[in-house]
Amino acid sequence: MRSTTVVRTSRRTFLAVASASILALGLSACGGGGSALPGGPGSQSASSSDSTASFLKGAPVAAEATMADGTTMAKIRKRGYLIVGGSSDAPLLSQKNPVTGKYEGFDAYMGQLLATYIFGKPNVHILSSATQTREALLQNHTVDVVFQTYSITPERAKQVTFVGPYLSSGFEIATRKGDNVSSLAELDGKTVIAGANTPAIAKIKKEAPKAKILTFDTDPACIQALTQGRGTAYVQDSITLAADLKDHPDFQINGKPFDTGHMGIGVPKDQNDMAGFVNTWLTTAVKDGSWTKVWNASLGTALGDTTAPAPGSVPDVYTPKA
Repeated sequence: MRSTTVVRTSRRTFLAVASASILALGLSACGGGGSALPGGPGSQSASSSDSTASFLKGAPVAAEATMADGTTMAKIRKRGYLIVGGSSDAPLLSQKNPVTGKYEGFDAYMGQLLATYIFGKPNVHILSSATQTREALLQNHTVDVVFQTYSITPERAKQVTFVGPYLSSGFEIATRKGDNVSSLAELDGKTVIAGANTPAIAKIKKEAPKAKILTFDTDPACIQALTQGRGTAYVQDSITLAADLKDHPDFQINGKPFDTGHMGIGVPKDQNDMAGFVNTWLTTAVKDGSWTKVWNASLGTALGDTTAPAPGSVPDVYTPKA
């Protein structure tokens, strides 16, 4: 296993409700220059007080020369805020705090870190997206980037540019307590729950070809289905299943993580300048410890210490030309 894989500090199991809240398909079809309106559906600005967050102290800021007139970054800078496709109900990843109205979690904080690199402040609007609409949001320039535990696959890489990886994770099997399953093969002939348009589906079909796969658009919906007994198990990446066991004490993780997967930052396919810019930022954030600060402020509270992935270390991601 390469060093990019999440390192667990104990054998405790965790279960999370990670998510992608449903975005109206009509919104995903919007064309134009990616200028979602402030206060529009699913959008949220980072509060100015977010700039005092510990992970933002000393965060890198890009030189003006890297955002020359005519570049994608210059247009974003002129707009005044970064539009991020992400989640609003994913604990420890990207969840809107109902009390403060602020977004919290690894993906939300990484978006704020990138915005700080552009503006010197975490000026972000988060546009809630579902797993099946992310490609359309990027292709239509409705969002600038996607931070949403976006698994890198060859099929998706044909439609969007992935920068990263910025997270790595294996897959795991979640069941109700007492329903012990040691491998995907044991699910053959049974009903298995999976997120729509996720890599878990191909893995289930390969190892349990006779399984009936029941899919849902969001992880909360998958969790609800498992709670209701509509399936024997729920297969998802380890990070998504690691965030919030305290809310689901009746669930358990079965066996060890399998098939390490990598997650990338989604960038529009036709914006190579933005891909290079984001790659430089991510490389800097890993080297100067900013990535680790974000991890410690979010996923690290449940998973302990880990090693940051190395940008460009896996196939199907953006790699700068020599």
